[in-house]
Amino acid sequence: MTTEIKSLHPQSVWGYFYELTQIPRPTGHMEAVTRYIFDFGKKLNLETEQDGVGNVIIRKPASPGFEDRKAVVLQSHLDIVSLKSETHDYTKDPIPAYVDGDWVRAKGTTLGADNGIGAAMSMALLADNSLKHGALETLFTVDEEVGMDGANGLKPGFVHGRILLNCDSEDEGILFIGCAGGADLNVTFKYKKGAPLISGDVAVQLSLSGLKGGHSGLDIHLGRANANKLMFRFLKEAVRDYGVRLATVNGGFVRNAIPSEAKAVITLPKDNVEPLWELVSDYQDLYRAEFAGSEDNIQFRAEMTELPFTLIPEQIQDDLINAVVGCRNGVATKLADFPDVVESSSSLSVIQSSEGLIEIKILVRSASESRKTALVSSLESVFSLAGAKVEEGGAYNGWQPAVHSPILKVMVDTYLKMYGKRPEVEVIHAGLECGIIQGVYPDMDMISFGPNLQHPHSTAEAVSISSVARTWDYLKSVLENIPE
Repeated sequence: MTTEIKSLHPQSVWGYFYELTQIPRPTGHMEAVTRYIFDFGKKLNLETEQDGVGNVIIRKPASPGFEDRKAVVLQSHLDIVSLKSETHDYTKDPIPAYVDGDWVRAKGTTLGADNGIGAAMSMALLADNSLKHGALETLFTVDEEVGMDGANGLKPGFVHGRILLNCDSEDEGILFIGCAGGADLNVTFKYKKGAPLISGDVAVQLSLSGLKGGHSGLDIHLGRANANKLMFRFLKEAVRDYGVRLATVNGGFVRNAIPSEAKAVITLPKDNVEPLWELVSDYQDLYRAEFAGSEDNIQFRAEMTELPFTLIPEQIQDDLINAVVGCRNGVATKLADFPDVVESSSSLSVIQSSEGLIEIKILVRSASESRKTALVSSLESVFSLAGAKVEEGGAYNGWQPAVHSPILKVMVDTYLKMYGKRPEVEVIHAGLECGIIQGVYPDMDMISFGPNLQHPHSTAEAVSISSVARTWDYLKSVLENIPE
């Protein structure tokens, strides 16, 4: 496995990518990987700095004859999404990456090509003195996946260049010139004491699984099922018609991924167990029919389980169910100038219950600040009416498109010369750090690009080997063509 990945072309990029897979680097655990990057810069005898939040910048002088070219900043983030796993500890274990035809994948975990491939390309540029380029700065940011803490912590003066190439998008041949901003909604239902069990009731565990999940921005337009929404749709009928009471519920793992599974423990009269089995089977058939073409493996199961100690109080249960069923989820609006691009969306990503507390995480995205505010307000209204506490956090700005960008012209012309066709120019419905960086460095000219990735933020994440090679060649050619 090691030899196979490290021998891929280009070897320098894949060698550094493999090294990154061996360093645990989930969001919030950046010490090992930032130390690795910092030491890497120092070993190359390059100017290397780390700021107060952990971002690392490495500066490389211009190649001979390229001293008059404009300085370029290559930017990538170091953390990866860590989905819950019973067998893998993202804080300790290396990523089990392997080659599958033209793809590199991971066994049962996220791969971390988002954004490890971008970081690896930056490292390869720093280490190769045969390349032609102006002055380079490679900016490695921390904790992007939850809150974009690294970008939010940037201060004026840490970065000197005024052209930024963000290497964190996932579609070869597409140049992104804008992105959505975002905001987290943290919803809590609290209660002091659980309700007692009802005499004669039995307990059942419901399990909804097999959904594709995926990135809650990049994949939101694909019409994939949200496990939380499906589970609560079922619970509403089960509570209303079958005497069901809710004890625990847990769906989704991280706030920026579409939830792919959900579980709930319920109680109900023993005489209603058989009808409940039929209802579960009916809903499985219904969901498979409704999501045919976007989901192909929806599994809805029920099995007897041990009785819980207490139940969620009935009023809290009913308010929770009604709010989740009424919560807007998915695409809200599309961009007028880019009609195939989502402008605003929301993802009901996480629902977790514990003793006396139910926590819900919703991620709102929008390229429009006003529509982001409106969507946040509508969601806040739904849960506030249900008696929940709603707090907004983690807000970040979108990146406003600049269609007359000088670096955009360079990248379009270079692509056209290399491949005989123009690249697509788009706005991405995902949170890139460009918007935040633009707020600190408003005069910076930015483009985001990258190789083909599949299903980031999921265990199906994969990166195309041939696309990485082409993107690497393209990046080198762009750097050679940066104007004076």
